[in-house]
Amino acid sequence: MTDSVTDGPGNPFRPELEALEQNGITKLAFPRMDDPDVIPLWFGEGDMATPAFIREAAMRALDEGDTFYTHTRGRPELRTAIKHYLDALYGIDVDPDRISVPGSAMLGITIAVQMVASPGSRGLIVSPNWPNIETAFRVAGVEVDFIRQRETPGGWTLDAAEIIAAVQPETRAIFVNSPCNPTGWMMPREDQRELLAFCRERGVLLIADEVYHRTVYEARVAPSFLELAGDADPMIVVNGFSKAWAMTGWRIGWVVAPKRHAVQWALLSECFNTGATVFGQQGAIAALENGEGAIASLQQRYQENRARVIQAFSNHSEIELTAPTGAFYAFPRVPAIQSSWDFAQALLDETNVGVSPGYTFGPGNDQHFRLCFAQSERPLQSGLERILDFLDRGRHRKT
Repeated sequence: MTDSVTDGPGNPFRPELEALEQNGITKLAFPRMDDPDVIPLWFGEGDMATPAFIREAAMRALDEGDTFYTHTRGRPELRTAIKHYLDALYGIDVDPDRISVPGSAMLGITIAVQMVASPGSRGLIVSPNWPNIETAFRVAGVEVDFIRQRETPGGWTLDAAEIIAAVQPETRAIFVNSPCNPTGWMMPREDQRELLAFCRERGVLLIADEVYHRTVYEARVAPSFLELAGDADPMIVVNGFSKAWAMTGWRIGWVVAPKRHAVQWALLSECFNTGATVFGQQGAIAALENGEGAIASLQQRYQENRARVIQAFSNHSEIELTAPTGAFYAFPRVPAIQSSWDFAQALLDETNVGVSPGYTFGPGNDQHFRLCFAQSERPLQSGLERILDFLDRGRHRKT
């Protein structure tokens, strides 16, 4: 007997689903994910636990028996807290009925893609991009196009006009992550305005991933599409708690979407996840109401670590580094790399440093690797030294 199913009438599974491959980050990391000898610079998180006051709020809720179903769009008090946070941060007045908390921010993106998926539809992704974004489109049966940012002496850049020029007649959604994982690119407000106006005119859904909104290096907060958009605009802004409050394992994010789709968000949240973990939502409320100090502390760490990475990489002959203006990643290019997968695997095998291979972030990135600098100083510094030694020994030229 065999456990495989051949193509043909006997196979009920969608070909595009069976053709999916594991992304390069987890493919590399999973075999050694729990190895204490590895310096893990591959995932988008640091080594500091969620601040105690957030954990304590969730523990209190759990101890009090807060373990029952709640609204699939999130607890009303959490949605209100998100509204107050956004209003204060951006000087706006968001209708709380536009806010939903379906589960993780990635789930919010997945649902947003489902809302536009139809036979023959296309999605345009601003790249380099986190690989799961492409997967969310392909799982929904949406064909994917990419428009890649450009490296310039002044940083990573991409104009709204370039994005618009890449739109096809069948394009139903444009995905923009700003600040960007992995490049740190941040979309200027005027480009946001131009792109939103185009989407409004053409009826294209703009999916704006703003999860790194508080991780910026020359401002308190990144420009947000929420500052420009009205309730009726074809736009879904996705955000979450993972990055700004060091809550990656909590899997709680939120979306701001047109108010007329409140019922659809409740319905789809129920289908996918039945809502975010109920007692965890109390921790999220605590983060929003009392978390500015924690955000500032984390931002200080990222600022210092960014400087360490720039100092380590900028003067090395083998590395071309464009400094990030947001998020907490470096995405350097090593022209001698023939395969970013082979490079990352060899680096891991020989130095016990885990980085992400560039190919997994979209087309045109196979000479890059991504490094997360959210770790504390000692492991980050050790990881940087090992990478430089690996390059100095010419090991990358054998990949």
